[in-house]
Amino acid sequence: MSVSLDEIDRKILRLLQQDASQSVDALAERVHLSRNACWRRVKRLEADGILQKRVAIIDPAAVDLGLQVIVLIRTNDHSATWLKAFRRAVRNMPEITAAQRMTGELDYVLRVRVADVPAYDRFYQRLIDKVQIADVSASFVMEDIKETTALPI
Repeated sequence: MSVSLDEIDRKILRLLQQDASQSVDALAERVHLSRNACWRRVKRLEADGILQKRVAIIDPAAVDLGLQVIVLIRTNDHSATWLKAFRRAVRNMPEITAAQRMTGELDYVLRVRVADVPAYDRFYQRLIDKVQIADVSASFVMEDIKETTALPI
């Protein structure tokens, strides 16, 4: 989807990525528009699917999900049936915060949030119970050097 964004749209998006809870009045003041003009732009960005949703970002450690695991998956089965089962499993496991299908040697990469290593083992057992996987490799994140949801607009 290619939608034409002007610099004011881009500034609105940058500001909302920093703090989506700010009022339309505060946002309008920062982009030098009237309240109504700013509100219309935000609504257009939502209607065009550019601004998809506004969420709260939670400290994982504060909710006992301090361990992030990067899970690398290879499969020998590339059938539509397997992929459907895998997608269903991924979507129904809340510990999985991101999942990508890859090119190259890996088939899938998952980002998983759990409390600790025993919680990861329970997650792993549930995953392999739901779908057959040829090879799984997990790496535990030692330090988040950079973690952001903000796109470089």
